[in-house]
Amino acid sequence: MSENSTIKILVADDEHVIADSLAMILTLAGFTVRAAYSGEQSVEVALGFQPDLLISDVVMTGMTGIEAAVKIGTKLPSCKVLLFSGHGATAALLAEASAQNHDFEILTKPVHPTDLLAKISGIETRSTPNS
Repeated sequence: MSENSTIKILVADDEHVIADSLAMILTLAGFTVRAAYSGEQSVEVALGFQPDLLISDVVMTGMTGIEAAVKIGTKLPSCKVLLFSGHGATAALLAEASAQNHDFEILTKPVHPTDLLAKISGIETRSTPNS
């Protein structure tokens, strides 16, 4: 994945302003981006959009970002996951997911655009096959 425009990213957050802001930042950085506003919606969008990367808030009303990431990972195993959260309950949710053999990277809210882009770059580097 050498060009950002070939990388598809799904951003999920139940706070519309955050999802839309991150989607705009990533679009301006050259990525192909879609936003979803719930865990349930992120699963629906992912199935049609087929993202390379899911960036999701952990704590959302209804389905959590972790639950959505697990469902998306089952259907799209090549989709990478990057979670973010500003809630203290996140540690317990991540521990529960880890106990079920699901390990996710996490960023703390608020996420600075520079930090987000650096993290995405690191994920791209790890997932790029050696030629």
